[in-house]
Amino acid sequence: MSSAQSVQVRVTRQFNASPERVFDAWLNPEMVGQWMIGESVRDEEVLRLAIDARVGGKFSFFVRRAGEELDHVGTYLEIDRPRRLVFTWHIDKEEDALSRVTVEIAPRATGCELTLTHEMDAKWAEYTRQTEQGWATMMDVLIRVLAPGQVPAAP
Repeated sequence: MSSAQSVQVRVTRQFNASPERVFDAWLNPEMVGQWMIGESVRDEEVLRLAIDARVGGKFSFFVRRAGEELDHVGTYLEIDRPRRLVFTWHIDKEEDALSRVTVEIAPRATGCELTLTHEMDAKWAEYTRQTEQGWATMMDVLIRVLAPGQVPAAP
């Protein structure tokens, strides 16, 4: 996906948790079910959650939302614990909507900073705000899951 034909969404958050804990929350099915999908994030029912956490491995987050079944799927392209995670992302019914998500985690004095970059084909430009809001909501839930009592800082 060349940058001339793509749009990017970027979300950054500070965590009062170690880089390892934040990184692992992306690859542990039980953790993903607490912050990325399901009723803690939006009005949806988790039907299946599967993660094959290795380069070339795939994930599937299958949910029912507003009566519709959606399977968020992707393939892990890079796994460099605890610094970087890169994967493809799309809904299985929208094969032409393949996008790429890069998660970068940098240690800080009191935890870490996570920067997520979601790169999508330019034809999805009208969805950038919605995509940014979705990831921001998920990051804020992850902050609360990893450090109860921590209030997400405004970006």
